[in-house]
Amino acid sequence: QVQLVESGGGLVQAGDSLRLSCAASGRTFSTYSMGWFRQAPGKEREFVASISRSGGNTAYADSVKGRFTISRDNVKNTAYLQMNSLKPEDTGKYFCAADLTAGYYYTEVRQQQYDYWGQGTQVTVSS
Repeated sequence: QVQLVESGGGLVQAGDSLRLSCAASGRTFSTYSMGWFRQAPGKEREFVASISRSGGNTAYADSVKGRFTISRDNVKNTAYLQMNSLKPEDTGKYFCAADLTAGYYYTEVRQQQYDYWGQGTQVTVSS
């Protein structure tokens, strides 16, 4: 079992930055890869970024490349999503997720492959 709790969301203006955190507990953090997904009102949940168990490999959606950075701290059992140059279209509920079956260097973009999900944190970007 893995428990995930997101934090760090809020209301910001376009161009601002936010850092989301995902605190994990339960199974040893370094044994699973992590992903961030988001869901805008009226839209399906979509992939944002993922990071391998090692932390050495990452993947990003084209819409956030160059603006968002995913990272993890295997000592603090926490994954992060640093979001810079935020745009109104980044508005949505952000979820972190854990993939327990990924290989050590693998990053997963398919949400159906993730085993555990947090409750989400709301990010609203005003223009």
